[in-house]
Amino acid sequence: MTSVIKMNGVSWRRQRKEILTDINWEVAKGQHWAVIGLNGSGKTTLLNMVNGYIWPTTGEVTVLGQRFGKTDIRELRKSIGWVSSSLQERINGRQRAGDIVVSGKYASIGLFEEPTEEDFQQALQLMDRLSCSHLIHRTYETCSSGEKQKILIARGLMAEPELLILDEPSSGLDFIAREELMLTINELAAQDDSLTIILVTHHIEEVLPAFTHTLLLQEGRIFDQGNREAIFTSSRLSQFFDKAVTVDWRSNRAWMTLADV
Repeated sequence: MTSVIKMNGVSWRRQRKEILTDINWEVAKGQHWAVIGLNGSGKTTLLNMVNGYIWPTTGEVTVLGQRFGKTDIRELRKSIGWVSSSLQERINGRQRAGDIVVSGKYASIGLFEEPTEEDFQQALQLMDRLSCSHLIHRTYETCSSGEKQKILIARGLMAEPELLILDEPSSGLDFIAREELMLTINELAAQDDSLTIILVTHHIEEVLPAFTHTLLLQEGRIFDQGNREAIFTSSRLSQFFDKAVTVDWRSNRAWMTLADV
């Protein structure tokens, strides 16, 4: 098994407070994982560590075969695409969608290099895969929230990464926009064997069939991890949320409700 992410005994402390504790997690090439946890559970810290923005206080981290402490983190990041709400806030709304996608090749916010015609053709192909190629000449500010997320995902794919991290990509979307985006992400995950995707979400119904594995993070510790069907049960999630919940499966997706409602 080729590992894309491997963490052994990882902990991280800040100002004497332990944010992550004894994390042991391995993601194999081609697997797609969902990471679920309440606010303050350590999800963002975990992502920052995968990207090399913070280093473990204890333990070992290896990403894409590169062990932290023995690799050039800046080079490693070129093989990781990351889509988050913080990225969306930094985008100039007057930029054209095509330029934003192309900028992903250079890992910049905005175009500061001279792109080639091949770059724009690649951007168009990526946007077509995500059903948003019609937006290529539109300015970012005129696009809907769902369209903006598709543009940023295309941007994240522009450098042909081996690992794509989607940090709550449906945040702020209405139901229809969310469903359209999640179905697009599911199709992307199912079609590309060379890409490993990590999806961070609060909502188990967003974990579509292509995401076969799930990590439950609770107060900086791994509560459970493994196959999606084994994790998403009423009893297990009731323990996780410390609240009685009921899980129903429809169309190969899990839906959760409070048991006493």
